[in-house]
Amino acid sequence: MENNNCPIKQEVDPMSFDYPRFKQDMVKTHTILIPNMLPIHMTLIENILTQQGYKVEIMRNEGPDVVTEGLKYVHNDTCYPALLVIGQFIDNLNHRNDLDKVVLLITQTGGGCRASNYLHLLRKALIKAGYGYIPVVSLNMSNLEKDSGFKYTPKLIFKLVAAITYGDELMYLRNKCQTYEVNKGDTKALTDKWIKDISYQFEHKHGTSYKDIKKNLYNMCKDFDNLKLDLSHKKPKVGIVGEIYIKYAALGNNHLEDFLVSQDAEVNVPGLYGFLLYCFYNNIYDYELYGKNKKMSKISKFILWYMKRRETLMRDAMKDTKFTPMNYFHHTKDLSEGVLDHGTKMGEGWLLTAEMMELTEEGYENIICAQPFGCLPNHICGKGVMKKIKQIHKEANIVAIDYDPSATKVNQENRIKLMLAIAKERIKDDDKAEL
Repeated sequence: MENNNCPIKQEVDPMSFDYPRFKQDMVKTHTILIPNMLPIHMTLIENILTQQGYKVEIMRNEGPDVVTEGLKYVHNDTCYPALLVIGQFIDNLNHRNDLDKVVLLITQTGGGCRASNYLHLLRKALIKAGYGYIPVVSLNMSNLEKDSGFKYTPKLIFKLVAAITYGDELMYLRNKCQTYEVNKGDTKALTDKWIKDISYQFEHKHGTSYKDIKKNLYNMCKDFDNLKLDLSHKKPKVGIVGEIYIKYAALGNNHLEDFLVSQDAEVNVPGLYGFLLYCFYNNIYDYELYGKNKKMSKISKFILWYMKRRETLMRDAMKDTKFTPMNYFHHTKDLSEGVLDHGTKMGEGWLLTAEMMELTEEGYENIICAQPFGCLPNHICGKGVMKKIKQIHKEANIVAIDYDPSATKVNQENRIKLMLAIAKERIKDDDKAEL
């Protein structure tokens, strides 16, 4: 649906186009559209930005039209996550009637991955689709965009870090419980309750201090520990790793977590905290290995200290509960040594290898490596190290699943079912051995 008040669609040369900017005076009048990568985290972030005075909408449109629109405006050799995100934006715009009051926001790491080109790919696609007048905002820490009306404030940064902390803990606890719950829906209801409670605290200037986070995480773990769970039967434990968008976004991985739960498997998806710590460690390695940016290395060490304190709270909150926390990230980081060097940091780099090693060590030896077809970092740091990991951990049962426009959901699920069949046979063999 098109708005008659919007500028007329016209052919424009992307190279000479003067891109519109999101300015401060648009904050109260324009709605910011954001892709939905992590549902729990994004709901918290949506509420935070709304409380900061922004008008925000997390996009939840799915279906074949998203891929169709992506293929129209993005070359099919381009990264599949870019195709999906851009397709989702344009599909959303095609069904809006407030096109003159919309802003698009994407997150970027600024690393040596094709994801750093999303901003330019999106702007080029908008021009081709006739939406070149719509501003695009890049949320990044790499100075990719310096003149945006989206402003970082200390209050906003502290809230975002707290939201990621709570989001990771909730995601971990939810995945620990939902396969075993006696009353179906209890886990989701408790997760939604905590999202609402945390958002309420943020609105009333609570929930971001060290003391508040410690108290909330403790009560959160206690509530999930009190859920009625049936732990009488062993179930396959499956870890999910891969390219960050495909790993987390249901749109990208065809609702992989839901499918695994439907197959009676316990799911473990390493949190977003690990990816952020990985990025800051890379700033240190840039200086140590390549002699780059000493100042950023020092800043990153301070940020790592700050984040590690929150990581400790996340682990300590699980004491005296039935839940076993994941390792400290500095231990996870070291697990990649001997398999992949820390200088390998394009895309998910050594983190992908380290997470597979950690999951296997923690008992999640059945691992799905979710990757966009043609993603070189994933093929090298994921597929490329599987043989080595299996040599170290004989029990590792790893399968790489490609996601792209031509990959069928049925084929993906059949490959996953084969992996689960092996996992279930091993459980039967273990039970016989115990008897």
